[in-house]
Amino acid sequence: MTSILIVEDEDNVRETLALNLQAEGYDVTQAKDGEAGLAMARAESPDLVILDVMLPKLDGLTVCRILRRESSVPILLLTARGTETDKIVGLETGADDYIVKPFSVGELLARVRAALRRGRASAPPTSAIEAGDLRLELAPRRVYLAEREVSLSPREFDLLAALMRDRGAVLSRDLLLERVWGSDYPGDPHTVDVHIRWLRQKLERDPSAPERILTVRGVGYRFEG
Repeated sequence: MTSILIVEDEDNVRETLALNLQAEGYDVTQAKDGEAGLAMARAESPDLVILDVMLPKLDGLTVCRILRRESSVPILLLTARGTETDKIVGLETGADDYIVKPFSVGELLARVRAALRRGRASAPPTSAIEAGDLRLELAPRRVYLAEREVSLSPREFDLLAALMRDRGAVLSRDLLLERVWGSDYPGDPHTVDVHIRWLRQKLERDPSAPERILTVRGVGYRFEG
């Protein structure tokens, strides 16, 4: 599951962000000050850090500078100051992106997805993903179930890969549509439902009672393997 650490001292901002990120299927942890945020980042190695600039105990720019020396985790800075100088200083400390308060939740989620995509693109490639007797080989784009190769279309493969990468996380239809079909795809989110049905027919012992790809009613899907 993709994990995100929010370091923000304003309770309403932090809790609103956490609720919306959790609704998108992310595993969210929270810290109220810079010292706690730095400690949690070191202990938990999140996939992304959302970091407020103005924090008690240790300011966000200092935390960002320290984290960048220690890891390549994507960092998204939040600030109430939006001058060009502030943005340059923030980015020069090692932040991957910068968003000025007040901001819309939709904009924040879009920035988060973009930062995670860049992080994955720069990370060393994983050769395969396994879950029980199911094995997905990324480079040759092959799938094996109990050592038997399963023929998948390119979209089915990419959809299965997206689900397996975030095993256990609830992924919304819109998020899956963006990851597999792209943000500019004009189709209906129910396209995802059709491809899920085809995947179940190929991978589940009983497609009418799936055990691997589960429906989370009103939200999307979760891969349990």
